[in-house]
Amino acid sequence: MRINVYILFLLVFIACTKEQNTDKPDENNGNNNTEIGKGSPSIVGTAGEATWDALSNSEKNRIKGWNTLFLHQSVGQDLEEGCKANGFPWEYYGNGDKVNKGFMGGIFVDVGNIPNGNPYEKIRVFKEQILNSKDVVKIGVFKFGYADIDDSNYIQVQNTYKSMVDELKIKVSDFRLVHVTPPLVYSIESYDGNTARMKVGQWMKSTFAASDVIFDLQALESNDGTCQLNGVWRICPENRNSSSDPSDVNGIDTSDGQGHIGKKAGQRISKALLMSIYNGGK
Repeated sequence: MRINVYILFLLVFIACTKEQNTDKPDENNGNNNTEIGKGSPSIVGTAGEATWDALSNSEKNRIKGWNTLFLHQSVGQDLEEGCKANGFPWEYYGNGDKVNKGFMGGIFVDVGNIPNGNPYEKIRVFKEQILNSKDVVKIGVFKFGYADIDDSNYIQVQNTYKSMVDELKIKVSDFRLVHVTPPLVYSIESYDGNTARMKVGQWMKSTFAASDVIFDLQALESNDGTCQLNGVWRICPENRNSSSDPSDVNGIDTSDGQGHIGKKAGQRISKALLMSIYNGGK
């Protein structure tokens, strides 16, 4: 009789212990892994800063394991520095590297010897680099420079960009693209291009929002259009690199035809970029 009671006690103890052990992983809801999900198409703007802050650290850290390529130029460097300040540094990416180290970022002048003002070559090089890593890359982030788009070329730029997107989605399995609305400058003069960039940004949102994630850099730079003149958005003074908030990479803008981002502003704005990447693979 005593043996039977002992065996019964032992079975109950084992069952309780097993139940406790299986409960522990559920407490994290799988958030400690870096598995990439189906993603959530969305437009991420100013609200993305607070949404990112509200995520748990385990959820935020998932994106570090998603092989992501970010190609850009100078404003993109400001965003890279902002991500780094938030604890999400980018591994340097050079021409022909494999996108297999999580976050990898590079500038077009290094990767393809392409200066600002040549959007078609940027599109070509980005496509080539993604295809070179099609077996491992998961997310791509392409960003135009503000010198790439004006009233004379924006429609052709849109068409060339759309062709690239369509080709990558066909050739790269389970690939996600984070679109970035083109950056603004402070000047609202027609020859400085903000009107054309706004048109491209709106086109991106109307064309891709149902299937992809759009990082609405224009909304973040202009504080949702608060900084504008006659309906033309511009980068707000508090978001520009200035004597009170210089950029670590790009110093202080000396012309209204520029639109680099300050260090403090970049740390804040880059949270929405991180949120865009998270939405791409959550």
